[in-house]
Amino acid sequence: MICPEFRHLMNGIEYAMSFNTNPNKWLLVNFDCSTMWVKDRFKLTQALVVDPLYLQHSWMDKAIDYRHWGIPLSRRFRSLKLWFVIRMYGVEGLQKYIREHVRLAKKMEGLLRGDERFEIVGDVIMGLVCFRMRGSNEDNQCLLTKLNSSGRIHMVPASLGDRFVIRFCVCQENATDRDIEVAYDIIKQTTLQVLHESVAEPLVEEAELESLEEKAYSLEEKLQSRNVSCRSDCVVGCQHETTTMPVPDFARILRELNIESR
Repeated sequence: MICPEFRHLMNGIEYAMSFNTNPNKWLLVNFDCSTMWVKDRFKLTQALVVDPLYLQHSWMDKAIDYRHWGIPLSRRFRSLKLWFVIRMYGVEGLQKYIREHVRLAKKMEGLLRGDERFEIVGDVIMGLVCFRMRGSNEDNQCLLTKLNSSGRIHMVPASLGDRFVIRFCVCQENATDRDIEVAYDIIKQTTLQVLHESVAEPLVEEAELESLEEKAYSLEEKLQSRNVSCRSDCVVGCQHETTTMPVPDFARILRELNIESR
């Protein structure tokens, strides 16, 4: 609403009966602060009217009594802090602030798009960039956990269909291009850690498999040295001259070779 170039995002707002937004999210006001517009305030006040005898007075028709505008009978003076922000920044100052955040979000989008390990989810229209690492949802959950645990950057997740998505939002009033570059470097470095860990596990299993194969060859050589023949149908016999030996104790042999059952 503040920047004319973004007002098309609110097409159809004229059909709404009421509109509520939170200046504490992107209008330089601390939590909590909400602003509300209503098309017909009479319908609102009639639904929430509180008018016992002990609250009636002689000036009821002289000013707006906000006890009829919500559930609480009274409220804190939240409007003062919003008034100060509007007075200090003005419309042009607030427009500049929002446009700068949108520009920084576009910068982060460009950095992520330039890295084949990431994909952008949805359009980057304002100050929010939704992205994910190419890979499984589990890898992306691991990435977000590591990022937040580092204490250097904080983001929250979202779910789009069956995909786990990470939300990068430009929030800090004095954020700069350097802040975006640092944030991207942190994301990139942490992604490398996640990818390294996900690749390292199969490599360990492969190394263990190679070790087992070596032990199997050693077992085969030992059996051959003892004139023990192994057949693929698992019928094992041992020929020594004309005497047939019983099936050897493979469990004992495996224990001798320190091969664990897998």
